[in-house]
Amino acid sequence: MTTTITPRVRNLVLLLLAVTGMLFAGAGTASAHAALTGSDPTSGVVVDKAPTQISLTFSEKVSTNNDSLRVLDPKGKRVDVGKPSNISGTTYAIQVRSGLSDGTYTVAWQVVSADSHPVAGAFTFSVGAPSKTTVSVSDQDVGGGLVGGLYGFGRYMSYAGFIVMVGGAAFILACWQRGAGVRALQRLVVSGWVALTAATLWLLLLRGSYTTTGKLGDIFDLNLVGQVLQTKTGAALVSRLLLLAAAALFIAVLFGAYDKREEEEKRDLTFGLAIGGGVVAAGLAASWALAEHASTGLQPGIAMPVDVVHLLAVATWLGGLSALLVSLYRAPADKQVGRTAVQNFSRVAFGSVLALVATGIYQSWRQLGSWSAFTDTGYGQLLLVKIGLVALLVGIASISRRWTARLADTGETAASAASAASAESAETAVEERAQEKEKAHASASSKTADSSATSAEASASSATTSTEAGASSATTSAEGDSDVAASSSASSKGGDSEAPGGTKRAAQLARQQAAVDSTRQKRLRDADPIRFGLRRSVLAEAAVAVVVLAVTTALTTTEPGRTEEDAKAAKASSSSASSSSSAGALTLDMSFDTGGTDGKGVIRLDLDPARVGGNEMHVYVQRPNGRAFDVPEVKVAFTLAAKKIGPLPVTPDHITTGHWAATGIQIPMAGDWKISVSVRTSDIDQTTVDKNAQIG
Repeated sequence: MTTTITPRVRNLVLLLLAVTGMLFAGAGTASAHAALTGSDPTSGVVVDKAPTQISLTFSEKVSTNNDSLRVLDPKGKRVDVGKPSNISGTTYAIQVRSGLSDGTYTVAWQVVSADSHPVAGAFTFSVGAPSKTTVSVSDQDVGGGLVGGLYGFGRYMSYAGFIVMVGGAAFILACWQRGAGVRALQRLVVSGWVALTAATLWLLLLRGSYTTTGKLGDIFDLNLVGQVLQTKTGAALVSRLLLLAAAALFIAVLFGAYDKREEEEKRDLTFGLAIGGGVVAAGLAASWALAEHASTGLQPGIAMPVDVVHLLAVATWLGGLSALLVSLYRAPADKQVGRTAVQNFSRVAFGSVLALVATGIYQSWRQLGSWSAFTDTGYGQLLLVKIGLVALLVGIASISRRWTARLADTGETAASAASAASAESAETAVEERAQEKEKAHASASSKTADSSATSAEASASSATTSTEAGASSATTSAEGDSDVAASSSASSKGGDSEAPGGTKRAAQLARQQAAVDSTRQKRLRDADPIRFGLRRSVLAEAAVAVVVLAVTTALTTTEPGRTEEDAKAAKASSSSASSSSSAGALTLDMSFDTGGTDGKGVIRLDLDPARVGGNEMHVYVQRPNGRAFDVPEVKVAFTLAAKKIGPLPVTPDHITTGHWAATGIQIPMAGDWKISVSVRTSDIDQTTVDKNAQIG
């Protein structure tokens, strides 16, 4: 049977693709997930003495290479030496040449965050006094451009392929086992596998250029591909390809041996396929969880399993929805999806939504950290859009559930009516062919009789002719009879391949009959208003699901709200530091996280005049959004490791909300002092952060 997609459905699909394209176009360059929260020297500061190393502190661990950190003099020449090193926690440093002359220096970095996304940036500092510089810091476009767009498209296709493949297979096993024999469903699941496999290979090739040069010509650079294979993301992509090989075997069994089994024999095989398929699907979902957001930040040991459950719930719901849509529109008339299958999917979808809500709440808290981040950060705003779309999707699903309940009265008769119609169509076709054969046989007999009469008359009128002429006439008559008989035989057989005209006529009749069958089956489908309404509501669900998937993909390339707020606070503190340092005071910014509830913030420490002798110290504690944070306890210690002095403890007095101060702090000698700040946010949650600074 040949089926076609109606123009209305085709136009809707084109509209969805356009919306998806606009979402990707609006996303632009992928936002970094590791933010620079501090540096030494700070951005814009003017120092009296040239530093011996440059250190950068990020919000999470990053991956570096030989060119990740660069220091450029005013003429654009590199003055850094050696390789970047991880000196403590999330702080990385690069050594610089001694004896730097006065002027403005540029620090540029390009690293890969722990959740696999590239980040780049630059800032300047000056020695002695600011000067002109030839270095441009405005072209840090890592993860963007054409390569970034292609990489983003590959991510979208990988998610879409995973959802369609896993959800389609789950729909067949859990909801409609007869669907294993429906060609349209087979094509859907196989196309999901092909899309995921092709997208994974595509991402593997693009990864090197995406995180380094951003050049299209470097996609097939084998050296870059080799470097990618040694990273966490490369290992995850290779693991995904291996699991896809196992998924191919699963699909072959599902549409091969499983489909050919009888209903009773399918039970044991269904259980085995469900277990094996579940393991493969969980492994595929883990290939994302182990390399992206869930693998870094707060509580990764909990976040990664939660992310796997979230992905599986999305695939079961949206992928099953795609399979149901295809079944309603493309299944043969004698294998239409029935009431029981739709109700089974309704229950499975409800369970998936519950899992999505539970895991989504946890992920939102983990990535945002505060209510203000919903509106103050790009991640929070995108998340609000996704929540609204999911709410709309659930609303449309409730309409589909009502159609399903009404389908109970009419759905069971649809398949039998279609079968009866098909049988009636077949009987009609047989009768028509029989009548055509009888007409052709009668026509051939009539022609044969006429030919015989004419031959006899010709023989009588030529009786006086020679015997040779009579013999010739008899022979001609015999040949004519033979030709007519052959024509009658060919005609009675309905036009075999021996007759060129009969073959064309048979093909034409076959096409006409197929068109009639298709029209009759479409009329039967549309004649049931309940099933027609269900198809419309499921199509609307699928339309919203496409947009939800696009927004979800954009979320995975957007900086989480927690990180963005940390970066804003660090940038604001850095601005204060530069102005204070130029006046002779020392200002340090340090991010902290005690690990407990509401345990994250930024410390700003001001030391004035930062010289040998007496000094005045002010400590400010802020939340990631920049608001004052009143913690139970703050302690400070000064250590000069080179001279084995310290730690010299200082307990500042609480002045007001988020502000502590101490006076008369004695610094015995000049040097590179380590300043440690201990913060306690609850009875059990405490942490100590430190930073080195030149005093005196």
